[in-house]
Amino acid sequence: MNIGFWSCIILIIPFVIIGVLFAIFKEKAAKFVSGFNSFSKEEQAMYDKAQISRDIRNQCFIWTVIMLVGAILSCFLTPYMAIPTYIIWLVLFFREVHFDNHKALKKYLLK
Repeated sequence: MNIGFWSCIILIIPFVIIGVLFAIFKEKAAKFVSGFNSFSKEEQAMYDKAQISRDIRNQCFIWTVIMLVGAILSCFLTPYMAIPTYIIWLVLFFREVHFDNHKALKKYLLK
């Protein structure tokens, strides 16, 4: 059993599901973004919900591709290829994580 392959494949499923949901529901899906739903309705109106949804969709699809490449490399080269795959994913993930809602969503303010 190739643990590197399966550890990458298991994350592809939620990333694809979330990406597809954000692609289908577009602006309506913005309410599922962490921190955005805690804003008041007036405050939410100040943000570009379509851009928020596109960014989350794109992030999930990029993460899917990274994990898919990691799974393929783990399958054909060595199971240890999952380790750099997860490191790359974690760097990209934590680059987008912010603990302050206003700071995290600042780039989506309508001009």
